[in-house]
Amino acid sequence: MPLPLDSTDSLQRVHQRLDADQWEDIYIIGDVHGCFSELEALVDKLSIGPDDLVVFVGDLVRKGPDSCGVLEFVMERPNMFTVRGNNEQKLIDGDAELPALGPKHFEYIESMPVIISWDDVAVVHGGIDHRKPLAEHSVDELLNMRSLAEEGGYNRPFWFETRCESPRVFFGHTVLSEPLETEATVGLDTGCVHGRQLTAYDYRASRFVTLSPETTYVDRSSDSIVTPQAQSVLTASD
Repeated sequence: MPLPLDSTDSLQRVHQRLDADQWEDIYIIGDVHGCFSELEALVDKLSIGPDDLVVFVGDLVRKGPDSCGVLEFVMERPNMFTVRGNNEQKLIDGDAELPALGPKHFEYIESMPVIISWDDVAVVHGGIDHRKPLAEHSVDELLNMRSLAEEGGYNRPFWFETRCESPRVFFGHTVLSEPLETEATVGLDTGCVHGRQLTAYDYRASRFVTLSPETTYVDRSSDSIVTPQAQSVLTASD
């Protein structure tokens, strides 16, 4: 079922549609945040080949030690795609700097779509508010969606704990204490840069695969790590 984007040129321009039938296996990977060695180790663990599709949920960059390495790793592989995260948007808007990045890196970052989809699946960085049509979402909402409460922040309800609609949404942005899987959502940011885990979802096998980093690059307060209240299913680990 195609995503209902026909009525909004602004979202069409940042939406990339993929054909799942062209790929053997499909993996969706959570926020990397410059953790290049951990990304390499996870890709090796998954035995990803050139006929497998890899899609990232955004935030390839910032916080970790090697944003350039992560970007170049993804840029150089035609089977790897990523949506834009809020940290890529900060670079585009000039709200953050990474002096090591060159013109080719910024060109790639600016080309990142905000939504990638196939079958009845959507990959976004932040989330989708099921209370309104997708066509009414701003780019900022898709990059930063978390709370449905009027005061926002880390106040419940979270969109991913209450969503029941299709398409099924794979997302990052919100650091979770463990991967989240429901019929309508799959949460993949498990805080690799914070010393927790880098998580991938094996789409064909319907399972998580995780890697624990050896280093904590950035400390994070426990009150900004969400323990999901919706049913969580973890079928593979280290």
